[in-house]
Amino acid sequence: MNELVAMLGEHPMALIAAGAVFLFGACIGSFLNVCIYRIPLDTPLANPPRSFCPSCRATIAWYDNMPILSWFLLRGRCRHCQATIRLRYMTVEALTGILFVLVWLKYVPLEGGMFLGMSPMDTMLLVPVYWLVVGGLILGTFVDFEHMIIPDRVTLGGIAAGLLLSLAVPALHGTDRRLVALGTAALGAAAGWGLMWGIALLGRAIFRKEAMGFGDVKLMGAIGAFFGWRSVLTSVMLSSLAGSLAGLTLIAIGRGKLKGRIPYGPYLALAALIWLYWGPRLWDAYINLFVLPERF
Repeated sequence: MNELVAMLGEHPMALIAAGAVFLFGACIGSFLNVCIYRIPLDTPLANPPRSFCPSCRATIAWYDNMPILSWFLLRGRCRHCQATIRLRYMTVEALTGILFVLVWLKYVPLEGGMFLGMSPMDTMLLVPVYWLVVGGLILGTFVDFEHMIIPDRVTLGGIAAGLLLSLAVPALHGTDRRLVALGTAALGAAAGWGLMWGIALLGRAIFRKEAMGFGDVKLMGAIGAFFGWRSVLTSVMLSSLAGSLAGLTLIAIGRGKLKGRIPYGPYLALAALIWLYWGPRLWDAYINLFVLPERF
């Protein structure tokens, strides 16, 4: 991170742009907090139109609703009733801002190459597309953590958006041909949906109960629609590894139980983010493991 700050410091306009992107992402994160709270409760996003305290229902003034900053100024408490403001609100805003900046850096490389070795983007049109993906994954992750569900707006909406955006921005699938991109997106969605559905059926047969929610199946379909079938295979491996490590860690510290239910969606989202930033390079590295060296 110090390297990033040093590099941006040598280019003031790049630093200003990165700051603007972070602020924009934090504002989107503030809206995602509204979605995370209201969607599971079936509360309309625009009614009431203003944010309110979940404890006393008081309307939150604009100066108490500034992303990240307000949480610190209020010391994590509501101005009206002094109820605790969950750390999740600031976390979502900061995380969204950081991930938005990382997407921007995929298109605007720093001197010396791509930051953190990320895979570069060839067109600016992919920036808002990837921002949309980041927002959807954050929304699905935090709803799943709190309610053990993934909203259809994220999963089915993600599949539809992936197909439509593949037509609009075929570079999403590494081509300039719209129909080819659409076909790749459809194949990815089918591969993601089909693979996870098969895993869910197998888990049910082995454990005699639901081993995976159907929201996870739909989420993988959305990931495949945006990133193609290769992302499906990689995401399954990475999410399984991350979920296993997290589950074992929780059990080791006494906060998890073997019979307890652990949401799988957040680990799929983490795997999808890893693919978004490093996917092609990870895939090439994986394939190279199976390429035999030439004999001389």
